[in-house]
Amino acid sequence: MRLSTKARYGTRAILDLAMHYGEGPILIRDIAQRQGISKKYLEQIIAALKGAGLVKSFRGAHGGYALARDPASIKMSEVVQALEGPLTLVECLEDPSICSRAPYCVAMEVWARVNRAMLDALDSLTLQDLVDRQIRKGLGYGI
Repeated sequence: MRLSTKARYGTRAILDLAMHYGEGPILIRDIAQRQGISKKYLEQIIAALKGAGLVKSFRGAHGGYALARDPASIKMSEVVQALEGPLTLVECLEDPSICSRAPYCVAMEVWARVNRAMLDALDSLTLQDLVDRQIRKGLGYGI
């Protein structure tokens, strides 16, 4: 499985918002510039994050975008699923009825185990964890 550009850029964008959490709305052009993402593509990414309830928008002269919740309450699994959709390695994990071999498929058991490990890893990390790691790397708030 390979994450799409949307998920990778979206993670950078929402981390940018988390790094500036509590500072008020952030302009999309500022995020785009700091993250090296085209403004047009970033608008699509932010729309997906907003649709998932992770980001909120503000209109007007002091408008922009901000996290909808505290970074410590946003799990990375939420972020990735907002951008990628359901995180399932193979279709038969979501719907075993599509495969006649499902009841006795050993490979399906392996995919289920790998899938669970991936979800557990993403569930164990919050945006605040990423903020803390970013700060430890010495990159601070200028991301």
